[in-house]
Amino acid sequence: MGFVVRLLVNALALYLLTRVYSGVSFAPGADAVSVLIAAAVMGIVNALVRPVLLLLSLPVNVLTLGLFTLVVNGIVLWLVAAATALNVAGFGAAVVGALILTVIAWVLDAILGALGLDGGHE
Repeated sequence: MGFVVRLLVNALALYLLTRVYSGVSFAPGADAVSVLIAAAVMGIVNALVRPVLLLLSLPVNVLTLGLFTLVVNGIVLWLVAAATALNVAGFGAAVVGALILTVIAWVLDAILGALGLDGGHE
């Protein structure tokens, strides 16, 4: 159940990102399945590729006091856009989009937590 909730939250966050930020959009004609596929690909990239990128960028991340993580998140969003119906206007748009996506997902997680729907244990 937790996986399905996480997938739906990520899909909603991606959809809301495309509504509030013009630098990231879905291809014309994209439907709910395209959004779910993009969310699933994002989950896979976050689980497999992002840790490697964070490890490789560790020295730069330490020098920038963690701010380089925004660039890594932008790379992840850019990779997802390359593999799905998600369109990103450029690398700068990917970094800004990743920042906005993080805020949206954080707010959605907080709402789910407040409603008791996050599947957390007491």
